[in-house]
Amino acid sequence: MRFRREEIGMAITSVGIGSGLEVEDIISKLVALEKKPLEGLQAKAEKIQTKVSSYGEIKSLVSTLQDAVSKLTLDSGWNTLAVKSSKESAVSVSVTGIAAATSFSVGVQKLAQSQSTVSTAISAGGTIGSGQLTLEIGSWNAGVFTAGTAAAVNVTVGATDTLAQVAAKINDSGAGVVATVLSDASGDRLMLRSKETGAVSGFRITTADDDGNNADNAGLSRLAFDLAQPTVGMAANSYQAAQDAVATINGITVTSAKNQLVNAVPGLTISLNEVTPAGADALITTTVDKEAMTKNIQEFVDAYNAVNTLLATSTKYDSETKTAGDLQGDGTAVGLRNSLRSVLATNGMTGNVFNSLSDIGITMGRDGNLTVNGAKLSTSLDDLENVKKLFIQRNADGTATGLAARMKSYTGEVLSFDGLLNNKTDALARESDRNLSEQDKVNDRATLAEARLRKTYTALDVKMGTLQALANYMDQQVSQWNKKND
Repeated sequence: MRFRREEIGMAITSVGIGSGLEVEDIISKLVALEKKPLEGLQAKAEKIQTKVSSYGEIKSLVSTLQDAVSKLTLDSGWNTLAVKSSKESAVSVSVTGIAAATSFSVGVQKLAQSQSTVSTAISAGGTIGSGQLTLEIGSWNAGVFTAGTAAAVNVTVGATDTLAQVAAKINDSGAGVVATVLSDASGDRLMLRSKETGAVSGFRITTADDDGNNADNAGLSRLAFDLAQPTVGMAANSYQAAQDAVATINGITVTSAKNQLVNAVPGLTISLNEVTPAGADALITTTVDKEAMTKNIQEFVDAYNAVNTLLATSTKYDSETKTAGDLQGDGTAVGLRNSLRSVLATNGMTGNVFNSLSDIGITMGRDGNLTVNGAKLSTSLDDLENVKKLFIQRNADGTATGLAARMKSYTGEVLSFDGLLNNKTDALARESDRNLSEQDKVNDRATLAEARLRKTYTALDVKMGTLQALANYMDQQVSQWNKKND
């Protein structure tokens, strides 16, 4: 009896059966040895990602610091005023530019208003008559109309047009008049109002009535408004005249087409809300808003401390717990912290009342964080101009010597496209790419090794299977010979 090689091969269904060895276990252990370098590479990759995350947080905090110091580099940041009106319901004030601390009285004699009028009623849904309306914007004086600079606008009205359709045409014409239809028990009425307030925003409406009579109060002439013909159309009805707002500031009369006085007092916008009784003017006071300036300075201190604390925590080594920060030994992080401290410590100013943060009550502790002495800062802000110089002073050549100006300049360099933080982040990205490439190489080598091992052990299995079959065959032959000899 002979065993064919093919039959022997078919009998082997898994690597290791022919040889009796724990081949899968051997291969997995050998492959694991090939992949052993991955442990170090993966641990390093995790540290790289931790650094990337840390630098992302640092970048965010430095950006917040830059925003905070930017407020302190602007004149507007030091011109903050607290404004108060003794009669807020009648006169309110807001700071809209560079203003000075002052006080003054405001009386309101007239509020600005638009011209408005209404037509007589026609049957609900009925037509008004055909023809053409000519709308002009200008001013009225003793019944005489003076046209403004805007061109007159013509609106054609058809014989079947209802008041609603006429109103839509007027609104679409851009004539500066707003039209609305009022429906009541008497029927439909056309209400007209000039779009803007002020004496120069009055309107005149003349008609070319297709019935041939522009003054019969029968056809389209019912929508005319011309004070030179006070018995025709809407001019015969009650109306509201357009007018300017009239107010007094410390007794001086001022007018405005709107219910606002813009820069009548530099840097302030005065809103006129209602007429004040004679002799009962509103008292307006503007004072330096120390609270707002203190808030801006505190925001700067908080932003600086946030960056400093993160850098200190990230770069320190705790000897008690024997643990290192995520950026311990990182030269870029250590250098950034030292540079930020140096910007605040460097004194490029001479001859000023305040030459350092400590002069106004802001001191730096051993941990590098800033602390504000509120009482001393408040007293210092009484000398606002010199506190302002401490933060925003510049030399004649434009170089920054003020603390905030220097910090803004430095953080701008750090955050720039080719600045310190972006360069560091790019370097970490390249390091991460190299690490991943090394991991791929290890995995590729392990894959090749596994394929090689499987090929070797498969060949061994086949060979061992053949030898085992031959041994079994020889055992059978010996047994047969022994039986014959018996």
